[in-house]
Amino acid sequence: MSEADIALLPRAASALTDGSWKLDDMGANELSALIWRERELLELLVFKLEVQQLLLTTGKTRWLHHATNEIEQVVASLRDVGLARSVEVAAVAENWGTSEDATLRHLVDHAPAGAWSDIFASHLSALTQLTADITVLRDTNERMLRAASRSTQETLAQTPADSGVYNASGAADAQAASARLFDKDL
Repeated sequence: MSEADIALLPRAASALTDGSWKLDDMGANELSALIWRERELLELLVFKLEVQQLLLTTGKTRWLHHATNEIEQVVASLRDVGLARSVEVAAVAENWGTSEDATLRHLVDHAPAGAWSDIFASHLSALTQLTADITVLRDTNERMLRAASRSTQETLAQTPADSGVYNASGAADAQAASARLFDKDL
């Protein structure tokens, strides 16, 4: 523990004993910090989905697998934070006298008098907006991926199985007399 931390101990102890700060607030504070982390991850997910959309729009599919991997990493981190938030919600709900499986909206309704109701209502509003943004981006990206996949399948279906472009030694096959064009703007 540093000297600065030791200097803060008397103030922290007095805050606990004079009633201005309650031990119950620790759980709510921890929950708020977890929700902030979740909001940051959701904002990062919006960014990653927008990057994926830009790659799809511009046809830069070379980097698409990297964008998809990054999205999967953010989603995995969100699962971890979501689990931690569920545990913390149960503890806060118990302290506030409501059911352990309470939703964030339920916590807003049952928050004690003070700032916690406003803080959690703000979190709820931000999470709702981020979720709506993610839903729109996800659906748009999925439609674009399906269209690109369908276009690729149609192009491959039109290409004969025996294209005869190269022979076994790797040299150009003289039998291939016609050129083939592929639309790269899919």
